[in-house]
Amino acid sequence: MSTPSPVRIAAVLSTEHRGRLMSQAREVNFPEGARIFEEGQRADSFWIVRSGTVTLELPVPGRRPAPIENLGPGELVGWSWLFPPFVWQLSAEAMTPVRSYEFDATTVRVLMDADPAFGSAIGHWVGRVLALRLHQTRTRLIDLYAPRAAAG
Repeated sequence: MSTPSPVRIAAVLSTEHRGRLMSQAREVNFPEGARIFEEGQRADSFWIVRSGTVTLELPVPGRRPAPIENLGPGELVGWSWLFPPFVWQLSAEAMTPVRSYEFDATTVRVLMDADPAFGSAIGHWVGRVLALRLHQTRTRLIDLYAPRAAAG
């Protein structure tokens, strides 16, 4: 099974739409080991990594969280902000010091509603990210829980 390529913002959004989104950005940093968000918490922000590595994790009852994917520069951290009930479906941790752009989810959703072309572009971008994350989660869970064939 091939691994899909990361969905980086520069490869997906037009210069105009990327500029419009980035006009809402504020720079934030996370130290190594910082918990960026936890599954079940309200998803009211999202981030684009500038430098460093963020690991997405799936909490597993009675076990350590299962790492799903590592995200790097240009990648979106968080998609749950776009879909009601706006609650994180995964958790995220800074694996290295992370520099990022942070966005207020409500503000971006208002801009999307006010400009259908911008809204469509952001929706398609997040949709592509979501499809990749679902693929990565499925692959990781199969790796973790599928029965192993006997060596023979």
